[in-house]
Amino acid sequence: MHTGDVAAVRGIVTDRPIDDAAIRKAVESPSSGAVVVFSGVVRNHDGGHDIRSLDYQAHPDAERILAECCADVAAETGLAVAAAHRIGHLEIGDVALYAAVSAAHRREAFDACELLVERIKSSVPIWKRQHFADGESEWVGL
Repeated sequence: MHTGDVAAVRGIVTDRPIDDAAIRKAVESPSSGAVVVFSGVVRNHDGGHDIRSLDYQAHPDAERILAECCADVAAETGLAVAAAHRIGHLEIGDVALYAAVSAAHRREAFDACELLVERIKSSVPIWKRQHFADGESEWVGL
C-alpha cells in the first residue's frame, strides 16, 4: 500500500501530447519500490484494416469521469494512481492513454495499473474514429 500522506490522484483529458513525466511524478514516492506505467499507443492496424490515423472525441464530462476512475482505484487499492487521455487527431505511434501506479511491490502496482486501464476503457466517454489507409473511416466505441 501507498504509505505517503495522500495517494496521488490525477486524471487529465488533453488535446496536447501527454506529459508522461508529470503523470509518473504524480505517483512517485520514497516509499514505493515499484512504479508501473502503461502507454496506450496508436497502432497501424485493427481488425484486418491498415490504420492511417485516429481522431478521439470526448464527452464534456470525460475529464471528471477519468478523475473519478483514478480516485476510485486509489481508494480501492490504497495506491497512488494517475492517468491522462489525449483527444484530437493522433498519428501512428502517438500516445493516446498514459497511466501510472506506484506501490511498495511490483505485483500490486501491476494489478492496480491493469485495473485502472480497464476502468478507464470501460467508463470514460471517449470515442475514436479510425482512418484507414484506403480512405474509409469508422467510429469505434460509440
